[in-house]
Amino acid sequence: MWRLLDLPKRRPEQDDEMLHAARASRYHLGNAGEPVALARGECLCSRVYAVLGRPEPAIWHARRCLELLTEFGGGEDWDEAAACEALARAYSVAGDKREKNVWLDRARTALKSIAKPDDRQPIEEDLKTIR
Repeated sequence: MWRLLDLPKRRPEQDDEMLHAARASRYHLGNAGEPVALARGECLCSRVYAVLGRPEPAIWHARRCLELLTEFGGGEDWDEAAACEALARAYSVAGDKREKNVWLDRARTALKSIAKPDDRQPIEEDLKTIR
């Protein structure tokens, strides 16, 4: 699935494969993982929907990710920043500049809590790609 996310152009069947892989991953994480894995699975689904240009499910899954992180707590110090990045990206796809900027600011604030540069760097790079 990750190889498909990074392709500059995909065929419709590759879009389908990417979406089904994300949903299957979320399903399996929900059955076998820790509660924080549920949130990460939602974040992954949000990213795929955003890449596919589908803002409504991208927003829904990103919000669900943040809800699960709040409900279950725990996780790594980067989980909140990743959830905020997902919401910023989803609102960008939706064309909602105000909400996008709210979540970009929240993501940047959450980045300050990430202790390891190797954990912070991928999210910083992802934030740079949000238009």
